[in-house]
Amino acid sequence: MSVRTRFAPSPTGFLHIGGLRTALFCWLFARRHSGKFILRIEDTDLERSTDEAIQQILDGLEWAGLEHDEGPFFQTKRFDRYQEVIDQLLAQGAAYRCYCTKEELEQLRAEQTARGEKPRYDGRWRDRTDSRPGIPPVVRFKNPTAGEVIVNDVVHGNVAFQNSELDDLIIARSDGSPTYNFCVVVDDMDMQISHVIRGDDHLNNTPRQMNMLLALGARVPVYAHLPMILGSDGAKLSKRHGAVSVLQYRDEGFLPEALLNYLVRLGWSHGDQEIFSIEEMIRLFDIADVNKSASAFNGEKLAWLNQQHMMHAPAARLVAPLRWHLQREGIEAHDDAQLEQIVVAQRERAKTVKEMSANSKFFFRAPESYDEKAIRKHITPEVTALLPLLAEELSSLFEWSAPAIHAVISGLAARENISLGKLAQPLRLAVCGGTVSPPIDATLAILGRDETLSRLAKAREVWGG
Repeated sequence: MSVRTRFAPSPTGFLHIGGLRTALFCWLFARRHSGKFILRIEDTDLERSTDEAIQQILDGLEWAGLEHDEGPFFQTKRFDRYQEVIDQLLAQGAAYRCYCTKEELEQLRAEQTARGEKPRYDGRWRDRTDSRPGIPPVVRFKNPTAGEVIVNDVVHGNVAFQNSELDDLIIARSDGSPTYNFCVVVDDMDMQISHVIRGDDHLNNTPRQMNMLLALGARVPVYAHLPMILGSDGAKLSKRHGAVSVLQYRDEGFLPEALLNYLVRLGWSHGDQEIFSIEEMIRLFDIADVNKSASAFNGEKLAWLNQQHMMHAPAARLVAPLRWHLQREGIEAHDDAQLEQIVVAQRERAKTVKEMSANSKFFFRAPESYDEKAIRKHITPEVTALLPLLAEELSSLFEWSAPAIHAVISGLAARENISLGKLAQPLRLAVCGGTVSPPIDATLAILGRDETLSRLAKAREVWGG
């Protein structure tokens, strides 16, 4: 059996990390088994679905690198097909028209509740062949009334549902539009989905969907229902825990491979290994190893993982995201070699690319002012007297490199019998505006000779050196 998985989000809101983890597990399972990953947009909720949400889903998956092999398919484009299957079920006696009014159903529920029973449709139109003129009917699936449905779930094991507890599901509303649970069945059948991997909040939908597939003579896919992701406090994940748009993680400077690495470990593990490349995830991931218990989201762990990926990635990998974040700061940086140098110099000091970008603005913008506290501490008459000599020696360097720059600064400090820091900190203050930067020799090497000397000259004017 060829593996075909599907990710089927509803575009009624943004793609959040719970949805992205589901997409990831579907994608990894398909990739490991050389199968197909299908993207399906379940947009039958016409009132709440938006084009903006659809685009955000597509953009989020693209940023994460979870490319689909087929689709995206839109349920709203398949209404003719759904009607065809509804007609088929009606013709074979597996569905029927129900003419109950809203008032009748409300009365039925009230009576059942008063008797302490579970409110459910009682099948009163199940075997009727008449109609009610002027009342548009719904169409209900004729669910079996005896026996049980066994969901052989890869994550949860065998889960039994009694057919007597399952009422006759509406598959077409009174306006003729198909319902979610029915559309899912037709789509999974037509798209030959082999494995349905989704959140365990859908587990209760599964027995009705299985019964409909069997009524249609279709193959029932393998089901795997994933545990929920909870907040760090054990409550349902909310915005304060991190349930925000996937694209917000991009905007906050997380690498997609780090976010995917974090999500794959929410419910799945491979020994004690914490850090995975995409290739390792594909090779090692098995849906049968997913834990059935819920997982807790931990933002600090995600930040740590992101820093690990930043540290171990080839520097060139971070050039594009660093440029993107600099652009968001109004800085156009076109020199890939310089950006790569900045990555090497800065990534140990940042947990996200956004933080790296913020720490690196001084490379592209000369300081307009200088830290007053640092000036009082580091800018002394002794130091200002040495700045002209330092500028002269730097300007005469044959090779502008970190080792050569270091030799000049340390040599001058040794000759003047002062510590290296007493010279390096004023120099850092001159070129950065503050006292925090990578090692001063690496900082000046990245800035370049002309920019370094220009900034040093400006600082000498201000300080009188």
